[in-house]
Amino acid sequence: MPAPDPAPLDAAGPDARSDARPGSRPDLGATWWRQAVVYQVYPRSFADSDGDGLGDIPGVTSRVGYLAELGVDAIWLSPFYPSALADGGYDVDDYRDVAPELGTLTDFDALVGAAHAVGIKIIVDIVPNHTSNRHAWFLEALASAPGSAARNRYVFRDGTGVDGSLPPSDWQSHFGGPAWTRLTDADGNPEQWYLHLFAPEQPDLNWDNREVHEEFLTTLRFWADRGVDGYRVDVAHALAKDLSDPLRSKPETPGELPLDGSDPLFDRNEVHEIYAEWRQVFDSYDPPRTAVAEAFSAPERRALYARPTELGQAFNFDLLKADFDAAEFREVVEFCLAQAAEAGSSSTWVLSNHDVVRHASRYGLPTGTDLDDWLMTDGLGTILDEEQGLRRARAAVLFMLALPGSAYLYQGEELGLQEVADLPAGALQDPIWLRTQHTKKGRDGARVPLPWTEEGATYGFGSGNAWLPQPAAWSRVAVDQQDGVGGSTLELYRDALRIRRELQTDETLDWIDAGRDDVVHLVRPGGWHCVTNFGTEPYALPAGEVRVASAELVDGQLPGESSAWFTA
Repeated sequence: MPAPDPAPLDAAGPDARSDARPGSRPDLGATWWRQAVVYQVYPRSFADSDGDGLGDIPGVTSRVGYLAELGVDAIWLSPFYPSALADGGYDVDDYRDVAPELGTLTDFDALVGAAHAVGIKIIVDIVPNHTSNRHAWFLEALASAPGSAARNRYVFRDGTGVDGSLPPSDWQSHFGGPAWTRLTDADGNPEQWYLHLFAPEQPDLNWDNREVHEEFLTTLRFWADRGVDGYRVDVAHALAKDLSDPLRSKPETPGELPLDGSDPLFDRNEVHEIYAEWRQVFDSYDPPRTAVAEAFSAPERRALYARPTELGQAFNFDLLKADFDAAEFREVVEFCLAQAAEAGSSSTWVLSNHDVVRHASRYGLPTGTDLDDWLMTDGLGTILDEEQGLRRARAAVLFMLALPGSAYLYQGEELGLQEVADLPAGALQDPIWLRTQHTKKGRDGARVPLPWTEEGATYGFGSGNAWLPQPAAWSRVAVDQQDGVGGSTLELYRDALRIRRELQTDETLDWIDAGRDDVVHLVRPGGWHCVTNFGTEPYALPAGEVRVASAELVDGQLPGESSAWFTA
């Protein structure tokens, strides 16, 4: 017999809790972002309010009580704009509207109001490197002649070769294949080429054009006027490009980008002029709006984006990329804290997001596993130790939450969700799958809709079929199966965030010699200690009051691959 449909989203249950935030602390004012816990919501996979299989803005609003009890300070909404979903919503048709299948601007305003009522800030994604190919500007460009003002908003070029049949340069798309697509006119004749560093449906904007600057300044003000508190800036390092003719090739430099900002496409020095102007908009509001850059650059240049005269913060993905290793974790923290101090910012920490394999799975795979290859085998080519992965994930999050700076959580990690590696080929929607000729699955396995209840066809996500299939095993880790259950991953997160709010003060950290190379011991002001045992042998905790632990202690011994906080 099929499982019954889930209860309505506004019914009593784990999503409908008290409006008051447990353990609320005083409003931190303009500096709230420096040590905030930010929860990333991928709207299409969070909660579906109308049964169409897609999560939506009213679905997010219905779960604000859940997020308040979890204890987060802010919600970061991945793109919710009108889009053909060629790249999961990062192909934007209109930067100042809500996708009709996800709701309306009125629904968005209701979400902001509900979040603010319980002390939660709202951060939205801004996608300034490219529009979609359905954006009004690009449609106008297609209907206009080469050299027109409409085409100058984008990067159009004649082809090379005798008949212009070769791309204007050798630049490659992040999703595979050339970064150029050739147009065909109404009579079927080949025409100019346009640049897209991502999918062909994502034409790059020309940031040498002043009109592009003004359009995004208007967009920033539009959302700030609706109460948005901050912005996550997508591909922040790619806006400024060297578009002088002839277009030069990218240098064949393995590893990081050059330190002098000379790459033709990425992390150019001119990009900082753009963000200095954005900062003027942010600071025109009271309190000032904030932003965080998704900037892939040489690590030594990341601090440039985080300066108070620019975006204010920049993501560092060093901890996300690190193996579960004591020396590597400590090295990452020391480097990132030094960078933040240099920028006058605070560091950011993240273990998972919508673009990577979930860390509960990464930590359960042998070190050095090629994750793309693993996904292509439906997760069968290399043995995944799910218990070890979850054990390490729980330890890692306590380590991360004990650090000074902002912590970014990805929806579902508080449930200990694993990557869905065995999505069938027919269900895959990430453009990476198509652009690599089915040689890479892409990121859909991290974007599968959340399980809220043990019962129901989509485990409480909604009443219709979910846009990506959920594994049956998720019924056992649904919110209602962990809610109030001591030792569950959900309750671990709730406890940790509550205690963090109580203990967090300034942004300093000291290291204490643990006496073992596989154990890291750090202490924060007020006697807040975090010990993480990266090894497999138990470790005797120093004297103190244990506040929270990722695994049960035995006679004062911290088990292997676990963390504990204590005060002394």
